Amino acid sequence: MALAALVLLAPPTRALAQAPAKAESPYFFVQGAQPGVDALPLKRTDVKVNISGVIADVVVTQHYKNEGTMPIEAKYIFPGSTKAAVNGLNVRVGERLVAAQIREKQQARVEYDDAKRQGKTAALLEQHRPNVFQMNVANILPGDDVQVELRYNELLVPEEGQYQFVFPTVVGPRYAGSGTAAEGFPAQPVLHANQPGPSAFNLKLELASPIGIQEIRSPSHAIDTEMQGQRASVQLAASASRGASQSNNRDFILDYRLAGAQIQSGVLLQRGEKENFFLAMVQPPKAVPPAAITPREYVFVVDISGSMHGFPLDTAKALMRELLGNLKAGDTFNVLLFSGSNRFLAPHSVPATPANVDAAIRTIEQMGGSGSTELLPALRRVYAEPKPADLSRTVVVVTDGYVTVESEAFALVRKHLGRANVFAFGIGSAVNRHLMEGLARAGMGEPFVITQPNEAKAQAERFRRMIDSPVLTSVTARFEGLDVYDVEPPVLPDVLAERPVIVFGKWREPSQAGKPGAEPKLLIEGRAASGEYSQALPVDLRGVDASSTALRYLWARHRIAALSDEEALTGGDAQKAAITRLGLDYNLLTQYTSFIAVDKVVRNPGGQGATANQPSPLPEGVTDRAVGEASALGASVSSTPEPAAWAAMLVVLAVIAAQAARRRERRTFTG
Repeated sequence: MALAALVLLAPPTRALAQAPAKAESPYFFVQGAQPGVDALPLKRTDVKVNISGVIADVVVTQHYKNEGTMPIEAKYIFPGSTKAAVNGLNVRVGERLVAAQIREKQQARVEYDDAKRQGKTAALLEQHRPNVFQMNVANILPGDDVQVELRYNELLVPEEGQYQFVFPTVVGPRYAGSGTAAEGFPAQPVLHANQPGPSAFNLKLELASPIGIQEIRSPSHAIDTEMQGQRASVQLAASASRGASQSNNRDFILDYRLAGAQIQSGVLLQRGEKENFFLAMVQPPKAVPPAAITPREYVFVVDISGSMHGFPLDTAKALMRELLGNLKAGDTFNVLLFSGSNRFLAPHSVPATPANVDAAIRTIEQMGGSGSTELLPALRRVYAEPKPADLSRTVVVVTDGYVTVESEAFALVRKHLGRANVFAFGIGSAVNRHLMEGLARAGMGEPFVITQPNEAKAQAERFRRMIDSPVLTSVTARFEGLDVYDVEPPVLPDVLAERPVIVFGKWREPSQAGKPGAEPKLLIEGRAASGEYSQALPVDLRGVDASSTALRYLWARHRIAALSDEEALTGGDAQKAAITRLGLDYNLLTQYTSFIAVDKVVRNPGGQGATANQPSPLPEGVTDRAVGEASALGASVSSTPEPAAWAAMLVVLAVIAAQAARRRERRTFTG
């Protein structure tokens, strides 16, 4: 009760008025603003996925058609997987097929603008974030049907025996903040909540496994599935309400398990023209509950901004009930609620007694979503709090991630890594996974994504298992009998869940002078809860794959991600040259390289026409508050409880007043 009193009696902290954000803000789409212009040129997106073993090969085809009366340039912002290695782009104009080239980003823009002025049909694919891309297609003439095809590879890493493939379909509206962090993030037109997306979306997936497939399901969409032993075919259900119709306002998620819940542990080798690559995937030991758990301090940072209003905040509340309910008596905790402003529920962390936990849950339940999403000030305030010397601190961030300050947040977390580790819970149907994964990576924690309220209990329990007992620590990987180099990651993190140890790298052909009959092997060593751990995997040089190039792209993608993390930590563009070189050498889309395709035929002399910014639907469960309020325009608005909660608060205050005399000598918590 004392914790609730502190929250209710303390006046809400209101942020000072701030200047409008310098970055462009999302805005609602208005149909018919330009007579004669087809404002919705993207008619359909088709996705074909082939999963072979642990590698997904994905082809995304965007179909643009100009049904207006004047030439247009189509612009479309769309999401991608945070782990995608985008390595190819083709453009088909009628019967002509144009293959794109990788270029330094500014050079690609120059070539595109030049082709646009000349009246040539051209396509430009740029990366604004590792999971946010923009397609520009110039000089689409009336009646034209243009198909743009992009390709990427992705590694699927199982967790607790379950594999998951995610295809994001919509970019949530990003709050830019009041600084310059969102520079380069374009304005994004969106439809009103619950308004169907203007373009069709379809997905077909083929799965081939060396082990029989035990179970396959989608928690996000209705699907039709055909399974035959080690193969499965999946497509969106045509007639179901959560199938193909209105399917592009949330991430497509496919979960599957293999027979016996096995994972494909081993070393995969590929030969290339100039370089050879390997991928090692090693199953760690099972988690063993320790006999005694060291008490911890938990600081929960909970987003109650406008974009969280409704379903996302309801889901976050369900999660917080589970997380707080799982705390041990010896733990301490505090909760920081943030939107345009932020405030702690108590001046200092309090013991996780039933009374304090209940009071915190009641207060969180009364919150309604409104205001902007000032994540950085919230994190700074957490790190400004003194940390008890005898407790390890864990920061848990709960948000949809609809901000553009990812790099700044990663750097802030990494800078304070010695003070706390960070776990990130992404809430919603189209979470900003780049932010969630980056926060966890910088804070040596783990990301979680919760798309439905009924997932909260299981994810909270998974979090507790990780915190209680890391599966494997002090992990090292070394090869015997095989010359390897450029290994990613150079230092292996602790394994916090039952997910495999992943190692990428390059290898050289062994010399003929090597020891005859000596089989190369990979040794994974570390410390498990039960003691020292070691596992050896044989490396079969006779089973080398020379037909696929996926490992080449995936290795480079991991190296680029590592350099991007370093750049975020140091600020500026210190790794620009190295990332650009990797993008050009390995034909990959990066923050500094783009794909450009130009048709040689001049089809619109003078290049005159209009621009059509293709709108996206709001993610499922997100309301117009994410865009229509000041939350998306840069103003800072403090969050308040829902109006219906005021009566409950008055009752609590009355009870506190009546019992004050009897409780003066008692304290529910110690500060």
